[in-house]
Amino acid sequence: MSRIGEKEIVVPDGATVDISGSQIKVKGGKGELVLELPCGISVKQDGGKVHVSRENETKNVRALHGTFRSLIANMIDGVVNGFVRELEIEGIGYKAQMQGKIFVLDSGFSHQIEYEPPEGVTIECDKGVNVKVSGVDKQKVGQAAARIRSFCKAEPYKGKGIRYKDERIRRKVGKTVA
Repeated sequence: MSRIGEKEIVVPDGATVDISGSQIKVKGGKGELVLELPCGISVKQDGGKVHVSRENETKNVRALHGTFRSLIANMIDGVVNGFVRELEIEGIGYKAQMQGKIFVLDSGFSHQIEYEPPEGVTIECDKGVNVKVSGVDKQKVGQAAARIRSFCKAEPYKGKGIRYKDERIRRKVGKTVA
């Protein structure tokens, strides 16, 4: 029995859920998201609540039950509140800026790194060292933030690089001269 899958999802006032066949559309103040349900998972709306249930007890359907309940809950939360991931850039000569829609990063390489975020994701740079990735879709926001971080991960000796705002880098002691 899936404990997460059995929980009902409360739909806030700012969101509307439309269920048609195996497709769910969630609309809110920040945008609209669509999710295609797999076979064996059904969704019912009961007033201001959404219930996710499984039609059979096969291993695959049991595994997807809680997953799709969480995906639907994240969709509802995203169209009402949105999702934000914050990154910090640390190091001399490391800076970021937006050139139109393209994110440009100077990180000590001989060339600049350019990254165009996926549709529905916005990137903001503050003072060249604080980066805010925001959007409606939790998966796209997390993937864009992880992609930006992967360009130059924070290293453990001096702490230079890109890291999440709440991430702690374990520092190592460097070499000493005898």
